Amino acid sequence: MTAPLPLLLIKSSSIFLILLLSSQVSYASDWLRERRMAEEIVDIIFDGEAVSLPGAEREFLGIYTESEASNKAVLVIHGRGFHPDWADTVQPLRIGLVEYGWNTLSIQMPVLAKHARYYDYVEIFDEAIPRITTALEYLQENGNEHIAIVAHSCGAHMMMHYLKQYDDDDFIAFVGIGMGATDYKQPMREPFPLDSLSVPILDIYGADDYPAVHRLAPGRSQQIQQAGHTLSQQTVVADADHYFTDRGEELVEVVGQWLDDLEIQ
Repeated sequence: MTAPLPLLLIKSSSIFLILLLSSQVSYASDWLRERRMAEEIVDIIFDGEAVSLPGAEREFLGIYTESEASNKAVLVIHGRGFHPDWADTVQPLRIGLVEYGWNTLSIQMPVLAKHARYYDYVEIFDEAIPRITTALEYLQENGNEHIAIVAHSCGAHMMMHYLKQYDDDDFIAFVGIGMGATDYKQPMREPFPLDSLSVPILDIYGADDYPAVHRLAPGRSQQIQQAGHTLSQQTVVADADHYFTDRGEELVEVVGQWLDDLEIQ
């Protein structure tokens, strides 16, 4: 992992936007769309605080939410084209897991235009790596000795891409939600390295999830078993779609209870 970077916690949303919008770096991802999403959500964050995190060449948005006197945290990584306070999946997790005694940091991942497909996103997976690295450093610098990763959909693809360059020494558990989602006639370009992880894995998806997620579930289960951690498991949530629409409480309960089983003090 690279050396820690200076971080700035922003208590004023107006100051935050000045910093966030100042960069004019040209990227493959859609920076203008990312900026618009930040403008829309930063003033309406009621739980947690907006933080400006240094990326490779520009800052990006994170939302840090603290529990009471906790030294453990969950890094929440959203799915394709969303943001760190997305109402489905992401917001329930970043707020709900605080009740289980975990600090949470939900971060903005690189985005493309609304109709971009899986193969389009594969081209910007490299942009996710410095954001994940910076987020882990931020959590460590804020006293979090135990860090778990929770990644949804394309966020899981990005996290798996990160693991092609880094090992899993900086986190103690991985939760993948709706893993394996792609698009029609666009099979996965990068197989998940679940069998190489040394940390416990929770593979969770909805009973009404996308066909690709269900089709690849047996292979993911086999990989998890090959990894050999006794606390790893695969779980299906009844009546839940890919985004856990109206099933946020059930999602938080499954993830929170599984994290409790890790018995982190």
